[in-house]
Amino acid sequence: MSLDKVLSIGGKPGLYKLIAQTRGGFVAESLIDNKRISVSVQNNISILSEIAIYTLTEEIPLKKVLENIKEKENGKQASVKPKDSKDKLEEYFFDVLPDYDEDRVYASDIKKIIQWYNLLQKHDMLDFLDSEKETETVSDEEE
Repeated sequence: MSLDKVLSIGGKPGLYKLIAQTRGGFVAESLIDNKRISVSVQNNISILSEIAIYTLTEEIPLKKVLENIKEKENGKQASVKPKDSKDKLEEYFFDVLPDYDEDRVYASDIKKIIQWYNLLQKHDMLDFLDSEKETETVSDEEE
């Protein structure tokens, strides 16, 4: 499953899988407890594939940041916990994304990214990172 089908819904914890579209919104399934909810278009919804992280030079797609965390952790859960101190979270994030913009990326953002990574990793939903890397390598070789 790609990040195009994974959502963050404002005011609701965790991440959701897009299941089906309805006239007034869509049906989503929680990755935390597998409960399905109906979400209207008035809710504040973010599709993970459209989220980017500020760096000092550009915006890096969330997919790349998740890729960096997966590489650092060898595909396992993040070694830092979302409830750890602000300093510990920032130090960890510097290892993952050395030039992230400290003024625009807050500790709460880092917590959220780590929670999302752990949730995706727990549900074996990080495989799309590997498959996209392989297709990039193949297309590079064809050129």
